[in-house]
Amino acid sequence: MNDRDESNGGDRRRTLIAGGGVAAAEAALALDDLAGDRVAISLIAPNEHFVYRPLAVREPFGYRPAARFPLAELAAAAHARLVPATLAGVDPQRGVAYTGDGAQLPYDDLLIAVGAAARPRYEHALTIDDRRLDEILHGLIQDVEEGYVKRIAFLAAGQAAWPLPLYELALLTAGRAFDADVKVEFTLVTPEDAPLAIFGSEVSARLGEILDAAGISVITSAWAEVPHQGEIRVSPGGTTLRVDRIVALPELFGPPLAGVPRAEHGFLRTDQHGRLIDNQHLFAAGDVTELPIKHGGLAAQQADAAAEAIAAEAGAPLEPRPFTPLIEAILLTDSAPLFISAHISGGHGFSGRISEQPPVREPMKIAARYLSPYLRQHAADMEERP
Repeated sequence: MNDRDESNGGDRRRTLIAGGGVAAAEAALALDDLAGDRVAISLIAPNEHFVYRPLAVREPFGYRPAARFPLAELAAAAHARLVPATLAGVDPQRGVAYTGDGAQLPYDDLLIAVGAAARPRYEHALTIDDRRLDEILHGLIQDVEEGYVKRIAFLAAGQAAWPLPLYELALLTAGRAFDADVKVEFTLVTPEDAPLAIFGSEVSARLGEILDAAGISVITSAWAEVPHQGEIRVSPGGTTLRVDRIVALPELFGPPLAGVPRAEHGFLRTDQHGRLIDNQHLFAAGDVTELPIKHGGLAAQQADAAAEAIAAEAGAPLEPRPFTPLIEAILLTDSAPLFISAHISGGHGFSGRISEQPPVREPMKIAARYLSPYLRQHAADMEERP
C-alpha cells in the first residue's frame, strides 16, 4: 500500500461502494486502478471478511471451509476507507447515503452492490444457504452414508437463486451415496427447459448424461409445491413425489432500500454501464440488479462496467465499455470438475461449451479481472506468513 491520502477531502470525486461481496470488492479494486487519485473510495460493508462462497457447496462433504479474506486488507489494497455498516437508504437529490446506524455519507457517485435477500420457498425443506451450508446439510449427508435416507429431492424454486449449486449438491450427494454403497433415489425438479439451459443445448445435453449416469432423475419445465413433510406436488401434470428429504434453493428478492426505485421483486434496473435508469450518479452491480442470472463472474463484469463509467465521470482517460455478459463457471462433481462457458443474450446462453479441460491455466470459481488476481496473491501471502 502506498501513502496515497485516503481522506474524502480535496477535489477527489467521492465514491461510495455499498456491499462486501464479489461486485463490491471488484468495483473497489477496479476503480482504484482506473481512476487512482481522481476518486476517494469508501466501502460500506457489515462483514469483516470476504468469503469465497462458491466453494461452500463442498463443506458438508468434509472439505475445508470456504476461504475467508479480511475485508479491511482488501479495502486497503483498493485505497478505500472501510465503513463498517449497512446501507439503509439514499437521498438521490441531496447525494447522501444513510447507514443502518443513522450515519449520513455524502457522495458524488454511489455503487450499490449489497446482494439479494434469500428467503426459504418451502416450509418442509432444507433451504440452501451458502453462509452455513455445512450446518444445514451435514446431518443429511451423515444419514445418507449410514443408509437412513432412501429418497432425496432437489428443488429449484420459481424466483430462484443461481441453479448451478443445486446440481453440484445433487451430484456430490449421489457420489457420496455411491462411495458408501447405499442405494438412494435422487430426483431434481427445475423450471428450466433443460439442465442449466442458460448455457445452451451442448451443455444441457452433457450435463443430462452426467446426471443420468449418477442416477439422478430430472423433471424439467416443472414447478414444485411442498404441502407436507416428504410430499412434493409437481405441476403441470399433478404428479406427487414421496421422499425422505428435500433440499431446495431459496427465492431471491432485492433488499429494501429507502429512496431507491426498485423493479419487480425489489431488484434494481440498470443500463449497460450499471447506472440506475434515470439517475446519473446511482449505480448497481451483482445480485441486487434485476439480471436474472445471479453469478459471481457476471457480478464482477457488471462491477467493471460501473467502475469504468464512474472513472470516466471522474476524468479518467477512458471510454466506458458496456456490460457484455460472459459466464465462465466451474461445475463441481464427485469426480473431476467441469468447466462451462457461454455468452448470454436476452437471458439465454449461446455458444455454450463444456469441457474437462480448464480454459485458463489457473481457473477460479469466480472469474474477475481484478478480484481473482488479488485473492490468488493474497492466499499465497497468507500461506507464507508465520
